[in-house]
Amino acid sequence: MADQIEELDIEREIKKSHKTKKKKLKRKSSTPQNEEKGSEKSKKEKLSSGKGRDYTVSIALPGSILSNAQSLELRTYLAGQIARALVVFNIDEVIVFSESCQSTASVDATFRGAGRKSDPNILLGRILQYLECPQYLRKSFFPRHPDLQYAGLLNPLDCPHHMRATDRLPFREGVVVNRPVKDGHGSLVNVGLQKEVSIDKRLKPGTRVTVKLTYKDKHDTEVDKACVVPPSQPRTEEGLYWGYTVRLAHTFSAVFTQSPHKHGYDVTIGTSERGTSVDDIALPKFRHLLIVFGGLQGLEASLESDESLNEMDPSSLFHNYINTCPDQGSRTIRTEEALLITMAALRPHIKLANQES
Repeated sequence: MADQIEELDIEREIKKSHKTKKKKLKRKSSTPQNEEKGSEKSKKEKLSSGKGRDYTVSIALPGSILSNAQSLELRTYLAGQIARALVVFNIDEVIVFSESCQSTASVDATFRGAGRKSDPNILLGRILQYLECPQYLRKSFFPRHPDLQYAGLLNPLDCPHHMRATDRLPFREGVVVNRPVKDGHGSLVNVGLQKEVSIDKRLKPGTRVTVKLTYKDKHDTEVDKACVVPPSQPRTEEGLYWGYTVRLAHTFSAVFTQSPHKHGYDVTIGTSERGTSVDDIALPKFRHLLIVFGGLQGLEASLESDESLNEMDPSSLFHNYINTCPDQGSRTIRTEEALLITMAALRPHIKLANQES
């Protein structure tokens, strides 16, 4: 009898050992290589929605929000926070407007960025442009400048177009290099790969371009064909977020009148604690949405500073004048905070307005 019990115990132990071996084999099947392939696939799925996006979202805010920061380090960090918020919510255009109606037509102006009297509009615009530019192109477009002294310490944006040499996407950002080419061949472009690619046309050296690539092999980054496309094509064709453009407006009214879109912005939203609750609005379908934020004194102060506007009530300038944080616990909400709050609150409204019917 005892012998039979011992045999049964031995059989049980053998069965247990077989089960544990099977479990180990299952665990081994999920090797690091498989995990890497899975992570690459999920990363590509995150980057692309699989279908194009035909609408744009623009944001306008005053450069004066940097003036409240006590040092260049803090002003730079604040600009970095704004840039991160822009890319997190897929903003296509940012307009930096002047509340003092000073001319800020270009960020190419040379001035003492580290000084307290420097133009905050140009400072904000320059840092936003620097952060949006892919790392491998920055030396080509941004020479050393006092404004960018601390920009290297900021958190990276890590957008889809900020690619590594080993990344494979159908599009890349590049710069036309100043190198002679053979007759019948297009310009050479640095797109962040080991080799420069030849495009389908000749362009001025130093020009930033968006390039559509065809690869020779499914698992390799060697390029077979490259052609220049509009910067909007990654968004409209693949649903890829391709960064933001920066526009400087010397007056509050120029935010609306100098739109890059042929018919302007078809839906505009102003943000204020005096507005209607965001919970009570419904956005219509749009092509180009504009969301405007005020500075320390709100949109009312921005309106008063622009002599070309006769309106005294800012709500009359917008299709919707909203409060995105009703019952706030602080007397004031900073613009960088309002940007995050507003975009998080509007995200479902934007998505709903552009759903396919």
